[in-house]
Amino acid sequence: MQDITGLTLSELEENLKESGYPLFHAKQIFSWIYKKGVLDFNSMSDLSAELRKYLKAEFFLGNLKLVKTLKSRDETEKFLFELKDKNLIEAVIIPAENRITGCISTQVGCKFACKFCASGLSGFKRNLTVPEIIDEALYLKSHCPGGKLTHLVFMGTGEPLDNYDNVLKAIRIINSGFSFNIGARRITISTSGIIPEIERLAGENLQIELSVSLHAADDRKRSLLMPVNKKYPLRNLIPACKEYTQKTKRQVTFEYVLIKDLNSSLQDAQNLSKILTGLKLSKVNLIPANAVKEAGIEPPKKLEILFFKDCLLKHGINVTLRKPRGQDIEAACGQLRLNYVKK
Repeated sequence: MQDITGLTLSELEENLKESGYPLFHAKQIFSWIYKKGVLDFNSMSDLSAELRKYLKAEFFLGNLKLVKTLKSRDETEKFLFELKDKNLIEAVIIPAENRITGCISTQVGCKFACKFCASGLSGFKRNLTVPEIIDEALYLKSHCPGGKLTHLVFMGTGEPLDNYDNVLKAIRIINSGFSFNIGARRITISTSGIIPEIERLAGENLQIELSVSLHAADDRKRSLLMPVNKKYPLRNLIPACKEYTQKTKRQVTFEYVLIKDLNSSLQDAQNLSKILTGLKLSKVNLIPANAVKEAGIEPPKKLEILFFKDCLLKHGINVTLRKPRGQDIEAACGQLRLNYVKK
């Protein structure tokens, strides 16, 4: 048996066709699962008893067991899930004016060991499957007011481009008008800068948003923060991002976590302005670091953050400052899972 959420609409149609059922039933099934949130084949009342029996024999629905949920004063809600193999993953709902964003994981743990991130502190276990990724999104959708999950970001635990095929298939299912119907421009992949997969993504003909974790403007400092930089250094990453914008005509967002006494000086801001000059379809998203005690990470003072932002603006860099969310529930990637793994 397999989880039916691992199938695209065309794959489900092919399965039904081979078993002698009309193709239109695939759209009915997609509607029950993704639009109505029904995860019980018996409750799909417009399907024949024979087809429901077939579905129960061939497929199952649901891979996640809720372990814990935390809700912030700012309404951010974090969920810890247990998979069938007892591994743990996290997902987050982030409500804001006129939008509700879901943040989902793509791996159990992470192998990239970024210094500021709690996701990899307990090591890498495995990639998530397509159904596991989809089931995260389904769960979040079911917990949004009116089931209105408007945006989805692949910014949870793991490196999405290190699980490329599963992530892209999940995105195509999520993007389908017959399932979640979340527009491609409302879906964001965040990467630590895996250059070959950024180049591959540019050829997918998808209007999804790309977010690149930068966090430093020179190779020495970035390699300290992000070991992946030793393999994919800035001198190669920035041109790859520029080529991505030229091929896709889509803006690249550079995420920059500001860490006290490490990458938040005016000199750092000037260096960042220099390497991004000429990359027109881009913006910098400044993020005050979430404190990670295990890694000795804390954010800079507010005034230092504002000076950094102002320096970028004066150099003509498009910049935003992300408002911290869910700090009272440790909503940063991997923090809740890490607490359970340590127990």
